[in-house]
Amino acid sequence: MKMAFSAAKTWQIAMITSILLMISLIAIAQSPETPQVSTPPPAQPAYQPKFPGDPARSESEAKALGYMRTVLRAQKEYKKKNDHYATSLMALVHTGSFTRRMAETERGDYSVGFKSNKDGFDLTLTPKELAAARRSFFADEHGDIHADDEKAADEHSPKIK
Repeated sequence: MKMAFSAAKTWQIAMITSILLMISLIAIAQSPETPQVSTPPPAQPAYQPKFPGDPARSESEAKALGYMRTVLRAQKEYKKKNDHYATSLMALVHTGSFTRRMAETERGDYSVGFKSNKDGFDLTLTPKELAAARRSFFADEHGDIHADDEKAADEHSPKIK
């Protein structure tokens, strides 16, 4: 008798499982297919100049140029106090608005290069990826900033305003 009861229970469980499976398949068949639409990344808004005559082409360039101007200003103040230019970015810390964090050579989309020489220094900002909106920049003790959108900028690259 125990065997018959067990077979009946097994049969009931099999029937309930079959019914649930059929309900699931019907529900899946009736649900509307959701098309897989890939949305393009949001378009970057056009760069808004920060001041009249702003030579930057993007936010990334504006930050890079701001950094260069800060270094140039700090070097000018350093030379006024010490009668020579700083030989490293760390030496500029606390000169004007130059901070310890600014001595780091990774600046967002750019890498900083600094080289001291006998009478001055060379400062470069090279984009990690060269593009129309991310040019490379160069400045030295003369204070002019040069830009190039095809290669690393140097003293022969065109000056920016």
